[in-house]
Amino acid sequence: MAQPRVTIDVGNDGVAVITISNPPVNALSLPIITGLKDKFDEAARREDVKAIVLTGKGGRFSGGFDINVFEKVHKTGDASLMPDVSVDLVVNTIEDCRKPVVAAVKGLALGGGLELALGCHARIAAPKAQLGLPELTLGVIPGFGGTQRLPRLVGLPKAVEMMLLSKSIMYEEGKKLGLIDAIVASEELLKVSRLWALDIAARRKPWVRTLHRTDKIGSLAEAREVLKTARQQAKKTAPNMPQHQVCLDVIEEGVIHGGYSGVLKEAKVFKDLVLSDTSKGLVHVFFAQRATSKVPNVTDVGLKPRVVKKVAVIGGGLMGSGIATAIILSNIFVVLKEVNSEYLLQGIKRIEANVRGLVTRGKLTEDKANKALSMLKGVLDYSEFRDVDMVIEAVIESVPLKQKIFSEIEKACPPHCILATNTSSIDLNIVGAKTSSQDRIIGAHFFSPAHVMPLLEIVRTEKTSAQAILDLMAVGKSIKKVPVVVGNCTGFAVNRTFFPYTQGSHILANLGVDVFRIDMAISSFGLPIGPFMLQDVAGYGVGAAVGKIFAQAFPDRTFKSPLVDLLVKSGRNGKNNGKGYYIHEKGSKPRPDPLVLPIIEECRRLTNIMPGGKPISVTDKEIVEMIFFPVVNEACRVLEEGVVVRASDLDIASVLGMSFPSYRGGIVFWADTVGAKHVYTSLKKWSELYGNFYKPSRFLEERAMKGIPLSAPVSSSPTSKSRL
Repeated sequence: MAQPRVTIDVGNDGVAVITISNPPVNALSLPIITGLKDKFDEAARREDVKAIVLTGKGGRFSGGFDINVFEKVHKTGDASLMPDVSVDLVVNTIEDCRKPVVAAVKGLALGGGLELALGCHARIAAPKAQLGLPELTLGVIPGFGGTQRLPRLVGLPKAVEMMLLSKSIMYEEGKKLGLIDAIVASEELLKVSRLWALDIAARRKPWVRTLHRTDKIGSLAEAREVLKTARQQAKKTAPNMPQHQVCLDVIEEGVIHGGYSGVLKEAKVFKDLVLSDTSKGLVHVFFAQRATSKVPNVTDVGLKPRVVKKVAVIGGGLMGSGIATAIILSNIFVVLKEVNSEYLLQGIKRIEANVRGLVTRGKLTEDKANKALSMLKGVLDYSEFRDVDMVIEAVIESVPLKQKIFSEIEKACPPHCILATNTSSIDLNIVGAKTSSQDRIIGAHFFSPAHVMPLLEIVRTEKTSAQAILDLMAVGKSIKKVPVVVGNCTGFAVNRTFFPYTQGSHILANLGVDVFRIDMAISSFGLPIGPFMLQDVAGYGVGAAVGKIFAQAFPDRTFKSPLVDLLVKSGRNGKNNGKGYYIHEKGSKPRPDPLVLPIIEECRRLTNIMPGGKPISVTDKEIVEMIFFPVVNEACRVLEEGVVVRASDLDIASVLGMSFPSYRGGIVFWADTVGAKHVYTSLKKWSELYGNFYKPSRFLEERAMKGIPLSAPVSSSPTSKSRL
């Protein structure tokens, strides 16, 4: 790997070209920041230098500050590891330089990279340049002056939108807004930038110090109105994330007291935010996602993924059509098989509706939609399977049906073809029991809706080959999913870990806690919807079927509640018929249905678990803990059994598959933040009061007693299910 370095090259024209070189994205690591300071100081000193151009090597300007430094700060708790870039480098060295500085921007200019460019006196971009300040996604705010300079270049409303939504823009929009001064062809970029810098030096072009501009800020009254609206919006969309409000405070400081005052406040609060739990959680998720691509004995043994050109999907229902949609959108041919022409037509219509929906929402062009749909072919037999590279079975959760299909596809497909199932809970050894090609059998568990949800759980058995795993990982990435490799067991990693989530909510309801209050508490914690609304939306049939599987697998820790059966008996079927715990009407938000309360009362009478027949008294915090601590407990078992390669895989899977709030870092990370000891003592207390469902696992007890984080690696057991 090339060493990070900054070079200076002075031409005969008197222009010093300072180049950032730190592949792959020219991240601003500590050596790069020191190098920039040194080279700018050198250029300022040298008499043969009239002007300066700042650029990046390898077709990229800079992807931003090196996030590894955040990780070091989080591990040590030492914010002084963060360098003083904003005042020392961007203001004093670049913006207040006595020689003009022009940024020559190619490819990425994101985060700290864009902030360096904002400190320059002009910005020239090549086509395809991408510009943005996505720092809020890491729990911090732009820290190198971006909160002050961006509003002064593009106006307050657009700057607020770009920062609060972490929304990048392309070069053409940058030019329209005034962020970019000129767009030139890639091969002309350095030449034009040098001339521009010399023109500024000769006063033929304006010498603009962005921090001193006020013409685009608007009046104080207008600015306050923009910020007020943004604050209200952020309260709704990001209620538990402090960085949004802090970002607006810092922008306001600069509007009222001037840019330099804003820069000083930004630098101070940036260091506070870096140490916040929110930043720790979001940075952990960032690294957790990258770690999923490393699977021992699969990605480190010199294998290369084979090209997958054609995939067969069996079953055109909700899941099958979603999977087929995701695959055709990535230019891979799909053969969709159904049992009769009526079902096949319905499946194709679903796929067309998915694709057209993306066009309506502006996520896909008409041309790309037509191209995607041309990659789809519907069939009623296996004749088209003779040249497929992969089959994904997505039929109902029926063991005999799945076994029949697997023995048929083994005969119909070529010998290299991967045989995958989208089962969400059935043991893969049972699915493939009647086939001889055990090394090609693998789970490809998508989450609904499959063309939208980003997680792909790749389930391997003891016999699945490393090549099959690697191939499915490559397909996952090409269809824009995050593949997480897990071991084979009931429910695999995600559904297994989260099966106590629904159960815990039912126990609370039967202990007398209001179901709507439970939903509110879970939504306030950060999930998009609570457990009872989720049951309404997902459908009661799915929950009942999966519940049975878990009750058989883990009878010692399941709670049987008759509530759903009572709802169905009284003519309620959730969102499907508009009546569940909530009333669902087209065009309006679901609202709690008071008529469901007598049904819940009847359920409480039948289960009879309220102590002394009286509802228990709990705080909202206790509601969250009584629902999520059993999930943490099951996560401990999943970790101990080696179902996942590492704890962070379970974190990213909980965020992407179960919508656990990313700013809490994932289920295991959050549990470590709360503390294993607190999780353990709470569960122990509840198990004594309310039964075995809450009984702490051996792994949790051991870690709590020894003070070891739950995320600390498990000594690799010979029975580890996620490794070869």
